Amino acid sequence: MARNQMYKYVWLVRTIYDAKRISFEEINWKWLDSDLSEGLEIPLRTFHKWRAAAEEIFGINIECDRKDGYRYYIENREDIKGNSIQNWMMDTVSVSNMLVENIALKDRILLENVPSGNVYLSPILSAMKSSKTIEFVHQSYWKSEPSVYTIDPYCVKIFRQRWYVVGFSHSHGEIRIFALDRIREVKILDATFVYPKDFCPEVFFDSSFGVIVMKDMKIEDVRLKVSALQANYLRSLPLHESQVETERNEDYSIFAMRIRPTWDFQQEILRNADEMEVLEPLWLRKEIAEIVKRMWNKYEED
Repeated sequence: MARNQMYKYVWLVRTIYDAKRISFEEINWKWLDSDLSEGLEIPLRTFHKWRAAAEEIFGINIECDRKDGYRYYIENREDIKGNSIQNWMMDTVSVSNMLVENIALKDRILLENVPSGNVYLSPILSAMKSSKTIEFVHQSYWKSEPSVYTIDPYCVKIFRQRWYVVGFSHSHGEIRIFALDRIREVKILDATFVYPKDFCPEVFFDSSFGVIVMKDMKIEDVRLKVSALQANYLRSLPLHESQVETERNEDYSIFAMRIRPTWDFQQEILRNADEMEVLEPLWLRKEIAEIVKRMWNKYEED
């Protein structure tokens, strides 16, 4: 029952968001066209209950403009755009609803695994909520033996089907990032910490491609020449929020962005093979060329 109610709240938010401004009567017309309605309209009292619940769950403000014919709109639309937790929650609930409705197709719906997401994410979020320090065993791919770390968890981030926790490491004396799939035995300690007022997760990762944050690396103006076909993928899923398409023709497009060209960003360029070419900066172009040369040397021997 609670799950079904959540679907209705998501439907309401999505409907108002997509319409920008919409009356109660128009909401009911759209509701009757949906599979959730079962042919029954939304009573006005029920609508206001859903509205209040949606506001509380998703942290949004659904306002009514009486001067515009009592039309409803989301006051803080920006909060449910892009990578916001509100957008993520609504997308997740919407997809879950579709999967439940199509459970008969379970053998024909292939999903991706998120390593350790369900195991260690919950205690870390609990520690973040109560501002508690955590201790865990971490097995680095670069070390033969595991290490024990104590951190103040500031935030979590998902990237390429992996969850990461970001926090102040007591061992290192600075903010560090740890992948949850390499963590074991998470313990929530009695010690508490004060979340720093000057720390903002979005700003922390602002100039990064993924989860590698190198503040000592300069932010660069990167220009990429991308084949016409591959450019379609970059338009639908940009490499970075700063990405802009500066040139477009039938053969290729030029994309520009402001980013720190860290190792994971370089790997993304290489993943696109000959469909993507670095134009600027020159050092990055040479770096990619050198990697390609080393790759060629491995195959040339055959």
